[in-house]
Amino acid sequence: MEESLSLSLQQRLQQRLSPLQVKFVKMLEMNGPEVEDEVRRALDDNPALEKVEADDAAEDNERFNETAEDIRRADYASEEEIPFYRLEARNHSVNDTYAEPVAADGAMSLLDMLSEQLAEHDLTDRQRTVALYIAGNLDDNGYLTRDVNSMVYDIEEQTGQVASTAEVRSMLDLVRTLEPAGIGAVDLRECLLLQLKRRELSDSVKTATEIVTHYFDLFSRKHYDRLASAVGVSPEKLREAIKVIRSLNPKPASDIGDDPAEERTRHIIPDFALEVEGNDIELTLLNNVPELRIEATFRDDEDGKHLLPQSSRASGETALFIRQKRDEATEFIKILRMRQETLFRVMSAIVRLQKDFFINGDDESLIKPMILKDVSKLTGYDLSVISRAAAGKYVATAHGVYPLKFFFNERPKDDVDASTHELIATLKSVIDAEDKRHPLSDEVITAEMVSRGYDIARRTVAKYREKLGIPVARLRREI
Repeated sequence: MEESLSLSLQQRLQQRLSPLQVKFVKMLEMNGPEVEDEVRRALDDNPALEKVEADDAAEDNERFNETAEDIRRADYASEEEIPFYRLEARNHSVNDTYAEPVAADGAMSLLDMLSEQLAEHDLTDRQRTVALYIAGNLDDNGYLTRDVNSMVYDIEEQTGQVASTAEVRSMLDLVRTLEPAGIGAVDLRECLLLQLKRRELSDSVKTATEIVTHYFDLFSRKHYDRLASAVGVSPEKLREAIKVIRSLNPKPASDIGDDPAEERTRHIIPDFALEVEGNDIELTLLNNVPELRIEATFRDDEDGKHLLPQSSRASGETALFIRQKRDEATEFIKILRMRQETLFRVMSAIVRLQKDFFINGDDESLIKPMILKDVSKLTGYDLSVISRAAAGKYVATAHGVYPLKFFFNERPKDDVDASTHELIATLKSVIDAEDKRHPLSDEVITAEMVSRGYDIARRTVAKYREKLGIPVARLRREI
């Protein structure tokens, strides 16, 4: 075999992001509080970066004492007329420190609640240990995650105390008598039965207990005709029994612990505020980001020679440090300004495309079909930039707070001049108006939508119905 050398040329197109672009994309994805945290971190880490103090900004015009927020609030006759986002914004300034809201201390967990109740019972140390171990194996909804035999083995391994199966079952029965009703169950059916046992005995409770005990499958599938026949009651009594079952809590411990408090403190902070006066729309970018600049000792002389003598190696390293920090600060300020400009231009394009919706109210049928390409044509930005700019951002209007992603929707078909929001709203109205004793199937809903001028397929109807969280016709049936 002869060996030979060959030379070939290949042409390949590659697109790579510069470090500046990578940092810009990362900051663009952040919401308002995250950007504020990033600015505070940069101010702490980089000595070349400082924020413009209010006193410095006022030097150019000492007679001007009103802030921009004061001017905007002066447009309103009284405090009651000020929109909520103005009231929220006036509680802080660019010079204020920011503190995340926290839940009040004292939230009691499920285990703490059960421990207090167990303390009221006369138990031996081993019984208390077994009962607390059972309570520790309940999940956030109050369901038991381990079987009795496994807990017998675990108690001996972890505590060194030998407990019999009968003892564990006895303590499990005790835990199931504690509040809230229904805890300690292994499944939904047992959870409902535990709650029914505590109800005052009546005909509807008896019927409900029989349904859950013997005919739970028929009930879950909403086969009410077969269920009434199997139980031997009239439709009226069946309706009362089902009402009792639906009044039970399928997740008895879901409202206990730290999660509800966290949910109460978790709130949406709008990134934009939008005000409408007639056909005019005023858009404001809301943020608590201070104005930044390069610190005085890092400015002017590019090599920083005015700061230190150049006679030592240490001074050279210091000059390098100064240049590095100044460049990092300059880059950070540039990226921050790019983010603010990009967000405002993207939101301005959305307002322009969805002007009818913002002017005329919260009627979703007014939302026009709009995709990323439509915004790209107005802004000139890449689709990925627009997608990142809209992700996790919200706009506050007189009719509510909306995520920017809410305004993006496609046409079901290229020849259909209707947005998905309009189709979903029409679909919901069709289902809401149906006879709940004989709910409409997807085929019938499709025919009704076509008769209203929407040429869509049955699979599209099923997709939008699932998006609304509406079950199939069989599961929507009522007595």
